[in-house]
Amino acid sequence: MEAQAIFAAKKAINGLVSRTPLLYSPLLSQQYQCEIWLKLETLQPIGAFKLRGATHAMNKLTDEQKRHGVVTCSTGNHGRAVAYAGQRLGVRTVICMSNLVPKNKVDAIKALGAEVRIVGQAQDDAEREALRLTEQESMTYLSPFEHPDIIAGQGTIGLEILEDLPDVDVIFAGLSGGGLIGGIGLAAKSNSSSVKVYGVSMDKGAAMVESLKAGKPVQVQEYESFADSLGGGIGLDNRYTFNLVQQVMDQAFLVGEENIAKGMADIFDAENFAVEGAAAVGLAAIHQHQLDLQGKKVVLVMSGKNVSSDTFETALRIGRQVGK
Repeated sequence: MEAQAIFAAKKAINGLVSRTPLLYSPLLSQQYQCEIWLKLETLQPIGAFKLRGATHAMNKLTDEQKRHGVVTCSTGNHGRAVAYAGQRLGVRTVICMSNLVPKNKVDAIKALGAEVRIVGQAQDDAEREALRLTEQESMTYLSPFEHPDIIAGQGTIGLEILEDLPDVDVIFAGLSGGGLIGGIGLAAKSNSSSVKVYGVSMDKGAAMVESLKAGKPVQVQEYESFADSLGGGIGLDNRYTFNLVQQVMDQAFLVGEENIAKGMADIFDAENFAVEGAAAVGLAAIHQHQLDLQGKKVVLVMSGKNVSSDTFETALRIGRQVGK
């Protein structure tokens, strides 16, 4: 995949998604002893970055594909993005999810007019149902990450970061299927030879990290996590993101649940932003691994805000106790 695809995606989705602000956080910068900037994908219409890739891919559907509809599997935000784009285009969408997806995310997808199917206890179960529908009903399957147009759409975040902060030193983003970190990394490194791109996953069920260790895509067990949107596998027949992440990601970090909660609490206490666990993993990595970033300009991708009130309150309670 070439960086030019990301520049084309930026032009294609202009006006259809938000160009989100990059906010400097004085309190977080002081707390973590580096210059911290927040890329606020929480301000997308669906509250998450996934709208970029889904919009780009959905806009490239043929008339025949639109007639048959689109199906996908999702841990929540991708499904919401596909449903949102489908509603705008008048395209039938079916979103397959496992029982691990929080109810607030399921309800938000239904509210956008999509059909929802809850299948099994893992993202892989939901994916099997989605692929069945592509065969039986001739629907178009739109992967949450394993699709060039999805990756290119997510990569536009990297272009915006470099436009707003050309001398950025480090970018942290959640690492799951690899579409986000792969797209951002490709975009950032095409503009800056010095920027470091770090991916962060929860320390249980990190499919991409385990796959990189094994040298090939592997299956992992899924667990409940504050960073629920980072769950799921990368697909054993992965053709795009596995190799791309190998090329553009400088390092991966694993973080525990208490530190994810601390990241969520610190962001809320500093900026009054309620974010998902997946948005807080960068901060969690800095704290847990005691990373020396003094004097560095650090961007944390605030990937989404679609967290239930119960989960967020629990995270605040736990997170504020860490380090005391």
